[in-house]
Amino acid sequence: MSRRRIPQPPSWLPVDPYIAALIGTVLLAALLPASGGAAEVAGGASTGAVALLFFLYGARLSTAEALDGLRHWRLHLTVLACTFVVFPLLGLASAGLVPYVLSPQLQSGFLFLCLVPSTIQSSIAFTSIARGNVPAAICAGSFSSIAGIFLTPVLAAALLGGDGGGFSGDALLKIGAQLLLPFALGQLLRRRVGGFVARHRKVVGLVDRGSILLVVYTAFSEGMVAGIWGQVTPARLGALLAAEAVLLALMLTVTWYGAKRLGFGRADRVAIQFAGSKKSLASGLPMASVLFGAQASLAVLPLMLFHQMQLMVCAVIAKRRSRDAQDTASPEAVPVG
Repeated sequence: MSRRRIPQPPSWLPVDPYIAALIGTVLLAALLPASGGAAEVAGGASTGAVALLFFLYGARLSTAEALDGLRHWRLHLTVLACTFVVFPLLGLASAGLVPYVLSPQLQSGFLFLCLVPSTIQSSIAFTSIARGNVPAAICAGSFSSIAGIFLTPVLAAALLGGDGGGFSGDALLKIGAQLLLPFALGQLLRRRVGGFVARHRKVVGLVDRGSILLVVYTAFSEGMVAGIWGQVTPARLGALLAAEAVLLALMLTVTWYGAKRLGFGRADRVAIQFAGSKKSLASGLPMASVLFGAQASLAVLPLMLFHQMQLMVCAVIAKRRSRDAQDTASPEAVPVG
């Protein structure tokens, strides 16, 4: 596999800086929601931002690296099964929490977060901290993101029904025009624009995050104008956090001990745990804006909360795994005689 710069492990913070920016964007939408003509402008800009995001995803994807990583096919299939089979099954089971624990709208958002692909950057970073198989984490996260472009909209349409737009021709056209077409165009033009994207990673990163903030502002503005937030109470939010804590604990357990039962070594188990237990905010937010429309604000709330929770919990686990690896490798840990 060609050498690739590994992102630096993130510092553990009570609140991730990007999450703080997202929270600030939500507060801005609550205080100054876009309405009328401003809402139309924001909606058009949001649509363009989503298309740009997926064009950049396509332009950054190295087909050669993806093909080279296929030698770890058992690991990648395990991560994909956790992301697009085990997670959705747990999401479907959350229907039993309605209406006493979760409202129908929050349960739809909870199910949607279970359909989103895995992360790339944080999966790699935490795998690196824990001294796991970093190249495998790179490929596993990339494969999950690619598969999610196709699988997440299809699963959302099939499992969420009317809440996710259904299989209507209009919904499929939106998915194709805003997600699949820009991604394919990015792949086709990768030889021409890939070098620029690689040389200007910081600028592209700012475009990525700025685009997502715009999507969040538009979605939450629509929710404020429609009065959706009057349906969410502090008790409901607390119940949602508890349900997500259980979901994360289950997936961390399944990925770690399930990988052991499948015969994977420690380094691979680390990659499977971090790539198979997390969900991508960057991929999920623009997809939700396409699939849910005016209901996107409630649909992305569970994903935003889960994202922050997974960063905090996985940071602690990664450091613990790193200490365990150091203790195992230390000469003092080897029995004498």
